[in-house]
Amino acid sequence: MMLKPARLLVLLLASIALPVFAQNVAVVNGKPVPSSRVDAMVKQMASQGQQDTPQLRAMIKEELVNREVLMQEADKQGLSTSPEVRNQIDMARQSIVIRALVSDYVKKNPVKDADIKAEYDKFKSQAGDKEYHARHILVEKEDEAKAIITKLKGGAKFEELAKQSKDPGSATNGGDLDWASPSSFVKPFSDAMIALQKGQVTETPVKTQFGFHVIKLEDVRAAKVPTLEEVKPQIAEQLQQQKLQAYQMELKKKAKIQ
Repeated sequence: MMLKPARLLVLLLASIALPVFAQNVAVVNGKPVPSSRVDAMVKQMASQGQQDTPQLRAMIKEELVNREVLMQEADKQGLSTSPEVRNQIDMARQSIVIRALVSDYVKKNPVKDADIKAEYDKFKSQAGDKEYHARHILVEKEDEAKAIITKLKGGAKFEELAKQSKDPGSATNGGDLDWASPSSFVKPFSDAMIALQKGQVTETPVKTQFGFHVIKLEDVRAAKVPTLEEVKPQIAEQLQQQKLQAYQMELKKKAKIQ
């Protein structure tokens, strides 16, 4: 059977159009809604625990069609070209592109296990092998601290005097600092604390950049240092952030900023 030229042309055009339609989930007022948007949203929702099902895809398709209808109406009213909207679009675009840059950098510059181990060893050495349970009273003037020490020697309770402490985090709790390693405190404080015996109070005020402290050592125990595996994710995240900050600073130094 011979096909007429016009009929043949229609069939050829239809065969060419089929792949194009297959790439779209809908066409709204002549404007296609690409299926790649559905795939992207499915991927995003799957990362949050959703299962890729026909029902989910149908729901996403409906949402994308609704968005396209609203977008076309916004364009018709000229809203998408307003300065305020353009500025928000530019900022959103920046955020998306920067996230892509960061993701690409992290992928190409992963944190090495050797670096994590080195950081862990550094943390472990700084933490030491002991933990200290201390209380303190912080005041602004040395004379105030001396007066507190005199009252303590006279039998006053540390927990009561701690109510006047300038440290809001511990004043309401009797000056309690809980268990901590010496590295958790500034050096003048930690040096004075570890020099104390259990139950002893500093004989003289301890000066730091925060003011004057009166310190009481409640107890000492062997340090409970977490294993490498327990803190590996946190160390990896910390090192990755440091790498990203260094990368940003490097780019900033190269940039011409006026």
